[in-house]
Amino acid sequence: MRLFLFSFTLCLAILSGCSNSSHRLDVDVSRINLPELKIHRYDVDLFNINLSQLQLGLESIKPAYRFFLDTDLSDPAKLNDMKAYLESPRNLGFHKAVDSAYSQIPGLEKDLTLAMKHYLYYYPGSKIPRIYAYISGGDYDFPVQFADSVLLIGLDNYLGAGFKPYIADGLPLYRISRMTSSDIIPDCMKVLGKITYPEQFPGNTLLEQMIDAGKRLLFVDAMIPQTEDRLKIGYSKEQYDWIVKNEAHVWAAIIDNRMLYTTDGKLIRSFLADGPFAAEFSKESPARLGEWLGWQIVRKYLENNPEVTLQEVMNEKNSQKILNLSHYKPEK
Repeated sequence: MRLFLFSFTLCLAILSGCSNSSHRLDVDVSRINLPELKIHRYDVDLFNINLSQLQLGLESIKPAYRFFLDTDLSDPAKLNDMKAYLESPRNLGFHKAVDSAYSQIPGLEKDLTLAMKHYLYYYPGSKIPRIYAYISGGDYDFPVQFADSVLLIGLDNYLGAGFKPYIADGLPLYRISRMTSSDIIPDCMKVLGKITYPEQFPGNTLLEQMIDAGKRLLFVDAMIPQTEDRLKIGYSKEQYDWIVKNEAHVWAAIIDNRMLYTTDGKLIRSFLADGPFAAEFSKESPARLGEWLGWQIVRKYLENNPEVTLQEVMNEKNSQKILNLSHYKPEK
């Protein structure tokens, strides 16, 4: 992790009627007892410190941010490192942009609370993480992290497609398009899913890897059921419209060409790897088509087998069983 450690709008678009999630996931969480979560703004408090009194400033915020500052704050080397971090033009630029975009975040806190209520619905008694916002300095590969029962949100990873440093850093446009305030909670839930169900090798076939990817999205589905599907998977509206229209044709191509049980790594990657589009189809098609199909299969499995719980779907290792009992057959 590239964290500086010593040791939104901004409400997510939760649009009823724009989600295709199974009705089984539209559960009532009104009785789940969870006080509204607070995002602790390490980013704000750290950058507000007077650098001429750095040690004193750090000591003053240490009780609230021991996760970051649990160390000897009198160590000159550590103080010099922190001063360099806070004086870095790059970090100052990120901080200024975050301070402008995320000066108030009650909507984000509200939506995180609702998502965590869904988590407690399915996993009662679970410990809800303490949540911090911080400036990652452009740690683009890990915009949200989980460590030691703490959820860390690098808000500088969610400044929108017009944020020039993203382009200057060479990030591809398809990734930049997913770096908006609307992507924060889906990303948080994806990380929470990895903590709840640690990643394991799902198997060698395209089917097995599609189902595994689909289960990851089903977990997100269950946590934020009313959020638009395109935000859960990270598609633009145009990409989402393309796959909804062409899902049956993509599935038919896999079946007709006997690719479902292939173990060809290159072929599997063509259906599951990220990118601007799926080269095998068209430039209008989204990448990760196998992830979309796997998601629809596990959704159908949950929908058509009412005795099966979310936890049982997530723990089911038999991908062929999931496919068979899903009765998945997209309409042309």
